[in-house]
Amino acid sequence: MTVTWTSGYDIGESTPFVEWGIKGDRKMAECDGSNEYSDYQPGSLNTTDQLVRDLNNIDIVFHIGDLTYSNGYLSQWDQFTAQVEPIASTVPYMIGRFVHLHVNHCHVILLSFYDTPDSGGECGVPAETMFYVPAENRAKFWYSTDYGMFRFCIADSEHDWREGSEQYRFIEQCLASVDRRKQPWLIFAAHRVLGYSSDYWYAQEGSFAEPMGRESLQKLWQKYKVDIAFYGHVHNYERTCPIYQNQCANEEKHHYSVLDYDFGFVKMTAFNHSYMPYEYKKSRDGEVYDSFTISRDYKDVLACVQDGCETTTLAT
Repeated sequence: MTVTWTSGYDIGESTPFVEWGIKGDRKMAECDGSNEYSDYQPGSLNTTDQLVRDLNNIDIVFHIGDLTYSNGYLSQWDQFTAQVEPIASTVPYMIGRFVHLHVNHCHVILLSFYDTPDSGGECGVPAETMFYVPAENRAKFWYSTDYGMFRFCIADSEHDWREGSEQYRFIEQCLASVDRRKQPWLIFAAHRVLGYSSDYWYAQEGSFAEPMGRESLQKLWQKYKVDIAFYGHVHNYERTCPIYQNQCANEEKHHYSVLDYDFGFVKMTAFNHSYMPYEYKKSRDGEVYDSFTISRDYKDVLACVQDGCETTTLAT
């Protein structure tokens, strides 16, 4: 199921879009500076403030988990929803399935791919009921949505994504069904890193991503020419080169050594079918600390039909 948000845009107009949470894990904090249950993300207040200040230039926000780290303390949800209300009441506020929804005894309900023991008994119910997403089954939190020139394919990384799974079939359908004449920019997002991360947490496992993530999905990303992918889970900002079969698919490798342990968010703006600037802004001052542009020949996308795309990347 695909939901198209009515934005009143014309195909020739600029459509600003902000992707909130390259790290994904934004969470919440107390405005008065008092201690908070998890006390993970005091910088989230700065992120909220920066987005509110720029809200006139933002059309849609994606928060790819984690949301609250409430762990069963439902008052945390009250605090979080109050914090994001100025944003969520103004523009579509889209979320993704995240790690801290589950607990062992919830697996009968959720059929989670992982054994995560810290949801505090929430079993995903608050997130699934407080925030609307166009998923056919909210216990399976994958969905697609179109906005302006963008098609977003949002995966649920707590469920099986491997080839042959129900979610794998959804991902391929989402990527294959987009009309690139109307939505030329194709975005993939998930909470856990299904692509690549150099963070020490994954490095300790020797995988540099969720096991079987890149191996299972990279041929779909390349086949349908996904423009960019976003992940959360790892608490830093990192930008990598286009990677295919464990190798950088772009000769300008020296442009991609970007790693930052700070609070921030990403803003992408589609000016037309061939040109999309990208900005990483730090939450403490709203200034741009990393940027690049994806440019390509639009005719290459239009000429790419199902089962007829070369396994090369568009990003330059």
